[in-house]
Amino acid sequence: MQIKTIVLALAGIAVTACGSDHHDPDQPEDLNFKPSYLGAISSNTYDGVSDDLLTAGLGKTGLAAAAPPAYADANNPTAAELRRNAIYSNYRAVLDIAANSGYGTLYGPNVDAKGVAGTGEGKIAGTEYLAYTDNNVTLMVQVPAGFDVKNPCIVTGTSSGSRGIYGAIGSSGEWGLKNNCAVTYADKGSGTGLYAFDDDSVNLQNGVRASRAAAGANATFAPALSDAERAAFAAAYPGRIAFKHAHSQQNPEKDWGKYTLQAVEFAFYVLNEKYGALARDNKSHIVALTPKNTITIASSISNGAGAALLAAEQDTKGLISGVAASEPQIQPKSGTGYSVRQGAAAVTGQGKALFDYSTYAALYQPCIASTAAAPGRCTALVARGLLSGADLTAQQNDAKARLKAYGWLPDADVLQAAHAGTNILVAVTYAYAYGKFSVTDKVCGFTFAPTDASGVPVAFTSAQKASSFATQNGIVGSVVYEDSVGGARAYNAGVSPGSGIADQSLDGFLCLRSLATGVDAVTGAPLSAALAAQSARVRAGMAEVAATGNLKGKPAIIVQGRSDTLIPVNFASRAYAGLNAAVEGSASKLRYIEVTNANHFDSFANALPGNIVPLHVYLFRALDAMLASLRNGATPLPPSQVVRTVTRADNTTPVTSANVPPFAATPTAANSILVSGTTITIPD
Repeated sequence: MQIKTIVLALAGIAVTACGSDHHDPDQPEDLNFKPSYLGAISSNTYDGVSDDLLTAGLGKTGLAAAAPPAYADANNPTAAELRRNAIYSNYRAVLDIAANSGYGTLYGPNVDAKGVAGTGEGKIAGTEYLAYTDNNVTLMVQVPAGFDVKNPCIVTGTSSGSRGIYGAIGSSGEWGLKNNCAVTYADKGSGTGLYAFDDDSVNLQNGVRASRAAAGANATFAPALSDAERAAFAAAYPGRIAFKHAHSQQNPEKDWGKYTLQAVEFAFYVLNEKYGALARDNKSHIVALTPKNTITIASSISNGAGAALLAAEQDTKGLISGVAASEPQIQPKSGTGYSVRQGAAAVTGQGKALFDYSTYAALYQPCIASTAAAPGRCTALVARGLLSGADLTAQQNDAKARLKAYGWLPDADVLQAAHAGTNILVAVTYAYAYGKFSVTDKVCGFTFAPTDASGVPVAFTSAQKASSFATQNGIVGSVVYEDSVGGARAYNAGVSPGSGIADQSLDGFLCLRSLATGVDAVTGAPLSAALAAQSARVRAGMAEVAATGNLKGKPAIIVQGRSDTLIPVNFASRAYAGLNAAVEGSASKLRYIEVTNANHFDSFANALPGNIVPLHVYLFRALDAMLASLRNGATPLPPSQVVRTVTRADNTTPVTSANVPPFAATPTAANSILVSGTTITIPD
């Protein structure tokens, strides 16, 4: 936030109350200036009936509909239609809205800020502001009509996964809007930026497609290729695509904290333009809302939650008051210097990096997901000496055992098969991102494209490209293995040259594993010069994103599910809490809450017979607790603890409050998470 007389603001000199009247002529004026990194700002106001901030006019019922709204012209959807469908798909992506899930009773647009389910549709009126930063990161601020200028609050909604600007609409976005806070979003330099080689087309900020030439600097993403390079690649690899997170060559994760802080500054600018008094020049507005009189909670889930923690670590201006993060993808800079214990035993794998454990999972989870008709991955791993077992069942059990020995919990066993495809996408995407590789580098033989039923790459249709802003999650198309015997195939149909069998492209994933470790994944021998150079690039990128663990005394609550199989607790939240204890010591105000029977994807509950409870309700409870404590310093944060949830017999039984008990104000000894010096102990 750029303020002309920032010294006065930091000194706490009073400013006039918000309003439209001129400022007192005897008082100095702290003028509200747009941050220099922001481009043009667009805005739209929604009435809360025909359209709104939270549901794009769909309401609770429309969000729960089995199919998204249709476009008037599928090949040329409007920006408003794309926004509506993006909210539909992003909301559903992070929540379980199936029957009996708790949607509409425990959470959802119709459930108010106090957790009371109503009969309405939950639409929220207000104004939405969009802007690009100077490197084409999209920022957005939503100001609900009920924003309370006398008790102002801001909540961050940095996108989860690789999602676009509406990625956190159903998580911290919904909570903030219901609590009359401004919500400020960032796509964190990933987001939906589909580039198609076949027609040289891109997404604009509002989702509409355009040619790369016509879009210019307004493209969400376009690869750094000449026209000749693009044409050559398109001819040699028809149907292939590029997308922003993988192929921007910027390693955006290193700046996720920065982008989240910029989103907060954008929110302050917007709010002061809206509520600040008019200055004497009759053009500028006076700064009335500052970090001194406004509560700002950094929040979100998964990658967005990691961004919230990184923002708190990097906050040098006092922008953030507290943090409430769910299942953060956070990577401690070190796995040593602290101890994490579960019960009486030290855990395995504390503090591993995302690319390390995702490439390990990408080897073994496809074996666990194999069926008797397709055991190729297991067979190929046995042949390489990386797996044991005389039959498929024994091999799958050995794969699970190896994952547990690497740091996954037994609680994740039931979910290992379901995560195979997800970790494949993570491993390939982050190889490109961390190494800052071009799409034309074909790292370890992998590219991205849609594929047909047999796994052969095909081109997106015009309608698919036109709707990509609304339908894609930021990781676009299928992973294609270019080096498959018989020609390029989707990874799960790939035949490795090293095995000659359909092993789901194992050679490519062994290559990715080698990039992570710096040695040959099978033999442990040194890598070739070319692969060693690629590994060095990837590992340098990994180092750029490491978290310090220093929250600088800010209050914070982290909640994570013990059954998380994508971001296992030993690698992320538990380790971050341990590192924080080592770095901050007694000054730490971090609380860690671990929820049994909860995992990374609430929607996975649909595929399992009642084993999973929604973690989403605990994000809202963490936000409730943080806001209450920040508004009333006498209200303590909940202590670190394990919350013991109750699973259902099957998915025909509704989730109720009995399944998801609240935080304990005074947890029992059997449920208390204890920090002693640099050791964090989690009860069994």
